[in-house]
Amino acid sequence: MAEKRMFAKSIVLTDAFLDMPASARCLYFTLAMVADDDGFVGSPKSVMRQCRAAEDDLMILLSKRYVLGFDSGVLVIKHWRIHNTIQGDRYHPTTYQEEFSMLTTDKKKGYVESVAQLPEQCFQDVSNMDTEWIQGGNTDKNSIDKVSIDKKREEPAHKRGEYGWVKLTDKQYEKLLKDLGQEELDRCIRYVDESAQKTHNKNGWTDWNLVIRNCSRDRWGLDRREQKPKQYTTAAEYQAPKKINADQLRRLREDFGV
Repeated sequence: MAEKRMFAKSIVLTDAFLDMPASARCLYFTLAMVADDDGFVGSPKSVMRQCRAAEDDLMILLSKRYVLGFDSGVLVIKHWRIHNTIQGDRYHPTTYQEEFSMLTTDKKKGYVESVAQLPEQCFQDVSNMDTEWIQGGNTDKNSIDKVSIDKKREEPAHKRGEYGWVKLTDKQYEKLLKDLGQEELDRCIRYVDESAQKTHNKNGWTDWNLVIRNCSRDRWGLDRREQKPKQYTTAAEYQAPKKINADQLRRLREDFGV
């Protein structure tokens, strides 16, 4: 695997990037430093502990789509191919081939999720991208096929939750209901909706479907409510040891050879 990592100023010096908290930016740089040669990070939680990032920092990166998440817990740096060009003799393909196969690239070379319902010829799969990118070439073969896709009429999203921050289409809601179950879906909508209300959506969440899935996968709002086992006894719970008589004391001494 290549030892050096680069960052494009066109990404990390934009107002959108610099508007994020310093802790979220630090997490982004750390994730990019430990990513494999295709930009994948298999243990983002471990990386978060290394740089002391909070759960909210990862939520910001996901919601602003600086990183893309998968159900397996793996992350990928969205703008990886903009940041890095790796020589062929140093390049090692990612081991996360299943997640890799779910991605395509846009015309700016950023990763995007495949859209299954659109014709296959509308996208160029990243697994079939020209090897010139790996070898550092600058020929026209690096460019993504410019195929214009007529935008399908979007299904309207409906407000969910008490405050109406969460917006999901009926199709998204039904899929979440199938995947998470009614109780878990209601919990996640309530938690995300209340969090956005309290902070006026300071995290900049827009992809509510993804946010709800992240809430369920990472158990947002549950860890804090779990009570830790008691490490002490209160005065009210204290019970004085029972007194023993002479016979019991003698038998104990005999048992232990005292």
